Amino acid sequence: MAALTDAMTKAIDIAREAPNGRHAELLLHDGPLRQTVIALKEGAELPEHNSPPAASIQVMHGCLRVTGQEPVLLQAGTLEALTHVRHAVEAVEDTVFLLTTVTSQHDTDSHSTPTGEMPSLSAEDQSAEYAEMDHESGGGRTNR
Repeated sequence: MAALTDAMTKAIDIAREAPNGRHAELLLHDGPLRQTVIALKEGAELPEHNSPPAASIQVMHGCLRVTGQEPVLLQAGTLEALTHVRHAVEAVEDTVFLLTTVTSQHDTDSHSTPTGEMPSLSAEDQSAEYAEMDHESGGGRTNR
């Protein structure tokens, strides 16, 4: 079980110190379902990327802008389905959100591998893509 409040606090603290201003932590992995807490320091962004087959953003704290077909401003308490077009995400202020994705990948793993490492995921898996962007650019990344 993941303590969401603790994960949110940890994520924004790490994002504020990270060179790229962001942090992603995979909280739940069950077959094609992934839930990831993502924190972005004000002004930090996730560059344009593809959406997985199904995804939603629930803003827990702060405010962010999602670009794409129609740019939208999402504030704390907002739950929004992501469209199936390329989009980018930018923090208008320090923001923490829960990204829920469902991929077309059908694997038998549940939660994580015995080593605690995140399993190899398809290119369509948005939460892994965010975490990988963090890893490549020096941001914090934690897997459970």
